Amino acid sequence: MTEFADETGLRIHMVYYPPYHSKYNPIERCWGALEKHWNGTILDSVEKTIKWAGTMTWKGIKPAIKLIDKVYQKGVSLSKEEMKKYAGRLKRSRLLAKWDVIIDPILG
Repeated sequence: MTEFADETGLRIHMVYYPPYHSKYNPIERCWGALEKHWNGTILDSVEKTIKWAGTMTWKGIKPAIKLIDKVYQKGVSLSKEEMKKYAGRLKRSRLLAKWDVIIDPILG
């Protein structure tokens, strides 16, 4: 995210929902609407799944559907030493340090 902030010049403000609080997360409610929309439909191919997902609406809005077939590496973590160069860039809330983080871009 620090690299993204630097490349785009955008300030990134990330606010995380604590575990088990998905009822407050709008994307979770959208997933629930999608699950109801599918209502037992047999999704036996990627093409059918994408097409079917594109027919739903949530709060009157149709979703933007895009297949991402990139394979992401699992279990990637940084050592404490590697993390140091990023940790200094993270501005954490005093009250919610674990859940509220700001990353300002380095403008060059």
